[in-house]
Amino acid sequence: MTVSAEGTPRAVGRPPATTSAELEHAALALFYDKGFDDTTVDDIARAAGISRRTFFRYYASKNDVAWGDFDEHLARFQAHFDAVAPTVPMTTALLECILAFNDFSDEELPWLRRRMTLLLGVPALQAHSVLRYAAWCDIVAGFVARRSGGSQGTLHAQVMARCALGAAVAAYEHWLEDEGTALRDVLEEALTIWLHTGDAVGPRCVPERPRAPEQTGAPEQTRAPDQTRAPRQPSPAREAATST
Repeated sequence: MTVSAEGTPRAVGRPPATTSAELEHAALALFYDKGFDDTTVDDIARAAGISRRTFFRYYASKNDVAWGDFDEHLARFQAHFDAVAPTVPMTTALLECILAFNDFSDEELPWLRRRMTLLLGVPALQAHSVLRYAAWCDIVAGFVARRSGGSQGTLHAQVMARCALGAAVAAYEHWLEDEGTALRDVLEEALTIWLHTGDAVGPRCVPERPRAPEQTGAPEQTRAPDQTRAPRQPSPAREAATST
């Protein structure tokens, strides 16, 4: 017999139909118990009651299973932005769409906590995250560009996207440290801090350039060093000529 991710025995034989969510949960349970580096694809397939070949029909590697069906989440993320009415302010749209992207059922939250602990704490997964984060930022930057009339590669669009990602990651780190915090609440707080920083702290957050001292009256002319030549001494021959 084999054991499922929930700890219930399964009869050996033809494996039951497996969903991607069940496979993810089996992998996350093993990663949590054994550690990511010490868990193999064979371990995950065995825990899920499927063959190694079936595993690779779902995911290309164990790094990918840690992210789950991220491409599907990205497609929904894009759909949220595409559905925003033109009359909705850009900051409101960014807040609502990012919150919708991170909306999970109560049943899924314990698994999400395990997933984010891995993604933010395992070096191998952090390196694997670069392309995923870039794809997420591209969607945000694309929306900002459409609203601002610029292109996705402008500094404004790219800064907005990366600041959004930074706020979301900071919120998740805080949520992982404090199990009593509601994910939506801390995400909304972090995103609001980002979107309204200028209004919250005022112009003093921008360092002022030092001012030159004020001058009264006409500016004083800087004199060059005195280069007056000493008077020439008359030559003896000239003195003799003038004395006669």
